[in-house]
Amino acid sequence: MEYVWLCLSAVAAGVVNAIAGGGTLLTYPALARVTAAHIANGTSTVALFPGSFASVWGYRRQLPACKRWILWLTLPSLVGGAIGALLVEEKTFRILIPYLILTAAILFLLQPTIARTLKQQTAALHEPSGKLLAAIVAMQFLIGIYGGYFGAGIGILMLSSLSFLGLEDIHHVNALKSFLAFAMNVVAAILFIVRDMVAWEYAPAMAVAAIVGGYVGARMSLLLKPVVVRWIVIVIGFSLAVYYFVV
Repeated sequence: MEYVWLCLSAVAAGVVNAIAGGGTLLTYPALARVTAAHIANGTSTVALFPGSFASVWGYRRQLPACKRWILWLTLPSLVGGAIGALLVEEKTFRILIPYLILTAAILFLLQPTIARTLKQQTAALHEPSGKLLAAIVAMQFLIGIYGGYFGAGIGILMLSSLSFLGLEDIHHVNALKSFLAFAMNVVAAILFIVRDMVAWEYAPAMAVAAIVGGYVGARMSLLLKPVVVRWIVIVIGFSLAVYYFVV
């Protein structure tokens, strides 16, 4: 039965990631019931990784317009993701997980407010100054560390910083966000594999389930409003935070 529940969580995560993001909040707790916290984190990253590649592929036509920013921001994403993955240790991760989940839940709660603020900010920008670009690169590095360590909510964090690049087309912003998330995830997944922090008895089946969920989510996005999915993620996130603070 544990395979059934794990695959169902991966399907749900694929659906949620395709519509609103936050799939880690579904796969991690399911895995944490059958393996150690840091192994659950590594396995979740590897299982959901194909979905991030699928997102990049989906935005392949928009990526050329982001070429300049890809050149600037890929390296801090890779280095940050590597550092984050290397920082994951059993004892410290188990202590930090309630705070990480709470942070992700708060990010999803604040997403509409952040989006409105950033829309106004983007409208006023055309080209970032040298100092602002340096700040964006530094912010991307820090987001990369968080992304490699846990990762739930990195999309919202990146939208917060990428909005200062002055990209007017939201599809270009989403394409850039997806590519940078892929960069963080690929290096984190490789390091989790190398460090033997993946439960291989679960990861392959969950990866397939997440791909199925991603396809279903893409279809459901035409019927199910993203705000509904986002509120489901928020409720789950705060509930999990309370649970992990108590146990």
